[in-house]
Amino acid sequence: MIFLLLFVEFAKIGLFSFGGGYATLPFLYHMSETYGWFSIQELTQMLAISSITPGPVGLNVATFAGFKTSGIMGSLLASLAIMLPSFVFVILVSKVLKKFRDNVYLNTVLYILRPTAAALLTAVLVRLFFDTLILNHNFKDFNNAVDFGGVTLLIILILISLRVKKDPLTYLLLGAFAGVVVYIVKMF
Repeated sequence: MIFLLLFVEFAKIGLFSFGGGYATLPFLYHMSETYGWFSIQELTQMLAISSITPGPVGLNVATFAGFKTSGIMGSLLASLAIMLPSFVFVILVSKVLKKFRDNVYLNTVLYILRPTAAALLTAVLVRLFFDTLILNHNFKDFNNAVDFGGVTLLIILILISLRVKKDPLTYLLLGAFAGVVVYIVKMF
């Protein structure tokens, strides 16, 4: 039963997440809250790893989430499920593309989907930001509620990226390295 549910959930993600890999985040966030297959912190870690590994982010996250949920079979099933709707959609669209290229209704729908996907991504990113950097939502003890190392690292990376124009992968790798260093320092 878990495999069927896993397939259906990731097929829904593949079918309704327009805008690239990060557009899967609202669905994954909901999946985390609904089924408890992985925590928000694990989702954040899966996203970080997926961002620096080769391949599409959405597919990488699906593979990690499927593995976390049901092992190797879960990762294969989640990967297949998230790709299948796009595969079928591309085949169907390629058959009728010339006929609908200048269709005003289709262009209107695509025009509306762009800001909608951006709004969904922004909402999830704000929530992920607070769930990741605000460790304890009970603000009685502010020093233990906020991950100051994470906030400081984020601010430093944003300031550096505004000053020095580099490939975003450079900042992802720099952030990952700094995160590991901060984690090791906190352990000792």
